[in-house]
Amino acid sequence: MKAININIHFFSPTENSQAKPKTEKTAKPTKVVLTGYVSSTGKLVLPAKTVANLGVDLDNTSFKVGMLEGKRKAKSLYLVPAGGGQELFTFEKAAKSFTLALPFILKKSGVDFSKTKYDFTIHLFGYEGTTAFELKLAPQATTPKVPYTGKPRGRKPKQERVAE
Repeated sequence: MKAININIHFFSPTENSQAKPKTEKTAKPTKVVLTGYVSSTGKLVLPAKTVANLGVDLDNTSFKVGMLEGKRKAKSLYLVPAGGGQELFTFEKAAKSFTLALPFILKKSGVDFSKTKYDFTIHLFGYEGTTAFELKLAPQATTPKVPYTGKPRGRKPKQERVAE
């Protein structure tokens, strides 16, 4: 056999398909619902996941707490970050969350947290050049427990013998 010096071009499997322009798919940012709840002792509780998505350092930020004027019952609470002052509230770090104790304000506003558990969703809005939070309160929907109607469990009750 004779050795021939030839340049060979080898094809790849991608060259065997029709050329399609690739469209860039942009991933939509997932909309995260920021939630929290009111504890049975009157504290606003923000879980760690919510705090991570807020974008605010709660350790070093003080807030003014308010509700709409002229309302007796609070449907929303408003937290506005503020500078140094005396009438400000600060969040406290708990195990896996941040808490803000407001028991007397909630009682005066008609939120009976001792009997009903309240959840809230956080909506961001602009207030005087800062990003503030609106906490929309809603009582937690609880389903009543259905009584057990199945087969009785445990030992059978002892039968009393009747003497004749």
